[in-house]
Amino acid sequence: MAIIKRGLATGVTYLLIISAVLANSESIAPEDGWVRTFGGAGEDVGTSVQETKDGGYIVTGSTTSHKKNIAYSWMIKASRIGEIWLIKTDSEGNTLWERTFGGMGKDIGFMVQETKDGGYIIAGATKPHVIGDYDIWLIKTDSEGNPEWDKTFGGRGNDWPNAIQQTADGGYIIAGGTESYGAGFNNAFLVKTPRNTNLWLIKTDSEGNIAWDRTFGGSGFDEGSSVQETDDGGYIVTGYTTSSGAGGSDIWLVKTDPRGRGLWERTFGGPREDVGFSVREAKDLGYIVTGSTESFGNGSKDVWLIKTDSNGTKEWDKTFGGPGFDEGIAVKETGDDGYIIAGYTTEHDDGALHSWLINTADKSHVWLIKTDSKGEKEWDRTFGGRGNGWANAVDETTDGSYIITGAMESHGDGSRDLLLIKVKGG
Repeated sequence: MAIIKRGLATGVTYLLIISAVLANSESIAPEDGWVRTFGGAGEDVGTSVQETKDGGYIVTGSTTSHKKNIAYSWMIKASRIGEIWLIKTDSEGNTLWERTFGGMGKDIGFMVQETKDGGYIIAGATKPHVIGDYDIWLIKTDSEGNPEWDKTFGGRGNDWPNAIQQTADGGYIIAGGTESYGAGFNNAFLVKTPRNTNLWLIKTDSEGNIAWDRTFGGSGFDEGSSVQETDDGGYIVTGYTTSSGAGGSDIWLVKTDPRGRGLWERTFGGPREDVGFSVREAKDLGYIVTGSTESFGNGSKDVWLIKTDSNGTKEWDKTFGGPGFDEGIAVKETGDDGYIIAGYTTEHDDGALHSWLINTADKSHVWLIKTDSKGEKEWDRTFGGRGNGWANAVDETTDGSYIITGAMESHGDGSRDLLLIKVKGG
């Protein structure tokens, strides 16, 4: 899929990556949990989920269903219009309230977190007009999802966030990509947007004002997809780089001090495309990374799980997948010192329609993988119907279960619905 300089990769790739198929819906409910879909006649996708202090869930993503009454014409195309979507549910996934944020352009929600004051912080991207580029959009709401303030960051190119976290000082750390700033910025008079991206790391105060920002990368395509404040007060970021490493793109791990100054960088990969999507500091103060690899494993693309020590030196790695396309999009360390990975896996259906125009032979399912502390698979679950489904985020809940969000085609009300799945562990 063509994406903006591979930019917006972590979020938009998984909003749009799976090709549309012609299929009937089929139940995907787990036997030991529940499934909910949210959406209307348009395309609706969940990108981030977190269990909240009250035992419910907060979800963000994007919706085009709320724009269904806007005129469709050659000048204004409904498919290019969407809003950030914020949904609050109870512990059973029933909607308590929902909010949308956006204008006449395209607005995408990438990540949401509950804040220390009981409100929510959303990192998204906004393109205020049909023609134009994306800027980072930071939205702070109260506990009912009503906006308290918002900030935008960006330059003349596309700029987007893939991850956000509230920091110990009450501010926020944001990681994403920028075409507007960095080492390889193309300032040619006739070139409106640069031909490359750099990782962009932004630290704000509690009101969203920039305290500092840093770019990392070279003349290629470099992006940050996940960030976490570490035990020493610095930050760990993963993503991908084509400016250095072994192949087409490599998983990239960047460690900074509390001011965002680089302490070290590591790359992991081979001759083909390898991308990091999620990183977390482990209990032993090392790091766990998940993503995808085309260089290693069994198939066209496999889930890749990498464990490093505190200096980013690889301790072990595991791949998961079959002959098709499989990717790990989110990882968390679990209460039993293992790891939970959410993403998708594809399978081949010999009875499906297959032509040069419409290929439904390969379809994707939500994939949940549980490993032990050494990355050995303990169990895995797939959830899907006759359409494509995939997961963008996972969180372990207080009862030892897992909550997943993503999207499913041909299951809910529209062409693509936001998906929320609760699964018991074990």
